[in-house]
Amino acid sequence: MAVSSRVFPLLFLFSLFSFGTIFSSATLFTLQNHCSFTVWPGSLSGNSAALGDGGFELPSGSSAQFQAPPGWSGRFWGRTGCTFDNSGTGKCITGDCGGVLKCTGGGEPPVSLVEFTIAGGSSDKDFYDVSLVDGYNVALGVKAVGGTGDCQYAGCVTDLNTNCPEELRIMNSGSVVACKSACAAFNSAEFCCTGDHATPQTCSPTQYSELFKNACPTAYSYAYDDASSTRTCSGSDYLITFCPTGP
Repeated sequence: MAVSSRVFPLLFLFSLFSFGTIFSSATLFTLQNHCSFTVWPGSLSGNSAALGDGGFELPSGSSAQFQAPPGWSGRFWGRTGCTFDNSGTGKCITGDCGGVLKCTGGGEPPVSLVEFTIAGGSSDKDFYDVSLVDGYNVALGVKAVGGTGDCQYAGCVTDLNTNCPEELRIMNSGSVVACKSACAAFNSAEFCCTGDHATPQTCSPTQYSELFKNACPTAYSYAYDDASSTRTCSGSDYLITFCPTGP
């Protein structure tokens, strides 16, 4: 009995310490919706369970938080114009992932993405970016919180749907709801960085990727737009905002 009275408190304290260590090493993602409409974020992980069960509803003005373990990699995107029944079956006008609320695959282009590879193993840096390589559907930004290093803002604050070229527009009920990438619109090696244009040396910016880049300087505009788009940070949490008003 005397042994038990000492062992259990010690085990309890050890478990608290261990939990605190794990908790402090996890990365906290906060997703907030500053749009005037509901967004249904989708998530996809490359190496573990998807955060937020793969997808959820995020009404205007609301936020949600999720923790990712060290070494996590994945992406988030916003779906718009969604309707789901009680079983989670339905459809989204943009960013749909197979007609379900909880995504098991990526969002259907055109869609704005935020991508992460969180530090783990031999790497002590997080890598993150906002990508318009698959087109654009909703403004999106990511801000590092509490980290050290470069930790710059990445995102697309501008509403690209308002000045999307006619040949790239996705329309719904007379309104532009998304802007396709030139690759999706024309399916050519020049715009898709394939074939003879499959290297950084042979795939250059085009008039369409430059339109995206001028509007959103800190977002990927085409496949090899690494230098001005990839961000790094160490020990940070991240604030992801749909329809941000600025960095």
